[in-house]
Amino acid sequence: MKITEKNLAKGFMKVIPESMDDLWHLYNVIYKDDEVYAYSSRAIKSDQEYSRPKSAERVSAFMGVTVESVSWDKFLGKLRVHGLICHAPEIIPEGAHHTLSIALNQPVTIVKKEWPRHAVDRLLRASEAEKPLLIVAIDDEGFAIAETKQYGVDIKVEERIKLPGKLEAEKRSTSLKDYFNRALNSLNQLWATQHNLIVIVGVGFIKSDFAKFVADHASDLAKAVVDVKSVNNGGVSGIYEAVRSGVLLKAAAQLRIVDETETMEEVMKRLGKGENTITYGIDAVEKAVQTGAVEKLVIADTMLRESPEEQRLHLETLLHEVEQRRGKIAVVSTEHEAGSKLLALGGIAALLRFPVYGTASGNST
Repeated sequence: MKITEKNLAKGFMKVIPESMDDLWHLYNVIYKDDEVYAYSSRAIKSDQEYSRPKSAERVSAFMGVTVESVSWDKFLGKLRVHGLICHAPEIIPEGAHHTLSIALNQPVTIVKKEWPRHAVDRLLRASEAEKPLLIVAIDDEGFAIAETKQYGVDIKVEERIKLPGKLEAEKRSTSLKDYFNRALNSLNQLWATQHNLIVIVGVGFIKSDFAKFVADHASDLAKAVVDVKSVNNGGVSGIYEAVRSGVLLKAAAQLRIVDETETMEEVMKRLGKGENTITYGIDAVEKAVQTGAVEKLVIADTMLRESPEEQRLHLETLLHEVEQRRGKIAVVSTEHEAGSKLLALGGIAALLRFPVYGTASGNST
């Protein structure tokens, strides 16, 4: 994300999304009743006497809409901002409905009556974001390769295999070499585009043998391997285990998905132990906020994006109060496992500095 201008006193930020992750961030900071400005096109019917009936000319212009809804297709990489036109050339009627299709490398201006700190911080972090990691999870039954996204992980390749048993040493050695070649070729195709950092995880000696194979056969790519770690599974299960267990922290301390997963693991750990420094559910969290007990408020992105306007403004007030009392805010993506766990708790939880008794959630009563 490139931030070209920031003037919070006047309520606007001008940005240029440079990756699919950037479109995801914009999806999470553009709310109903914001104003969004970008170049767009619209069909204008001709009023000329000699024009064909119902003929229309498509006009490109700098336009603004007062937002009614925002949609994001992560598979097609498209962000659409729909609303009522609040700024356009005279040929285009104000007040009409229009959809801005926001593309990569397209300047966008977002205007809010008030910018929440967490929204500003999100865009600032996006502007400093590092390249995503490639994770290879491998065992003797198959491998998977995923790319970390700030909304989750994207499984790029998955392959299952049945190697000869250890008693057939010669056949196993030949098959293993072919297997490693296929995994390396798949990895190299993904790595070649951005030269991402790579983490190899897996079971037993297979992961270490594969790492050595990479070093022997692809020295440039091998320099991008920043860690080799043990997990209990290969394949897609190994990918998610690596994210969940924190083995990526050495290589990805700043990656949002790792931070969010680590936060939710702490929430679930405290709940599992029955500790009294955790609460969840809107009523219980609100009481904890009012007493100044909240060390970190954890909220699902959908709570802020999809709640009715009155409820969203109430949530924004809660977040502001937490920030005023020097608490932290973690907005968790519902596109990966951590977000699903949080939704099961009502979409909002709080890690507490001290117990708050009398709240509605099970572990703080």
